[in-house]
Amino acid sequence: MQLKDFMIELLTACDHIAFMVSIAVNIFVSVLGVVPSVFVTAANLAVFGLWEGMAVSFIGEAFGAIISFLLYRKGFRRLADRKGFSHPKVKQLLKAEGKESFLLILALRILPFVPSGLVTFIAAIGKTSLLIFVAASSIGKVPALLIEGYSVYQVIHWTWEGKLFTAIISCILVGLVWKRLKTR
Repeated sequence: MQLKDFMIELLTACDHIAFMVSIAVNIFVSVLGVVPSVFVTAANLAVFGLWEGMAVSFIGEAFGAIISFLLYRKGFRRLADRKGFSHPKVKQLLKAEGKESFLLILALRILPFVPSGLVTFIAAIGKTSLLIFVAASSIGKVPALLIEGYSVYQVIHWTWEGKLFTAIISCILVGLVWKRLKTR
């Protein structure tokens, strides 16, 4: 059984509190920091519909980011001085404050292939304030979640847009694998 199918069964079984269960799972996934939340979004869309599903996903991801930020800050702040954080963008986010921090987090949240947990972790151990993080993270999640939600919805319902999206992603993946094999 896939995670999406498990989530759909869980939300359906918890009919009256499905909204709260979904948010709790999203928070858990956010705190883990390494598990993509796309399966939660897919389940939310299947159970709640397009707009309500995206709203539940947004609320869950926003609260998950806030709770993760606070937990990471409390437990890992002393790691900021370690040499393992040598990538220029990581260093930039670690040292960023105010407007610079806001814009960096916003940009990283909008980009679909940047791991959300990594952005939260780096911001939490750096100098970013909670208020700046919450604002930038929440605003940045809106376009990213709209793109993810719409794409997942089209694939789930297998519309022509879903087929086109799947074909484009498949071509991109095949191209990347081909390029990788060719360079070796």
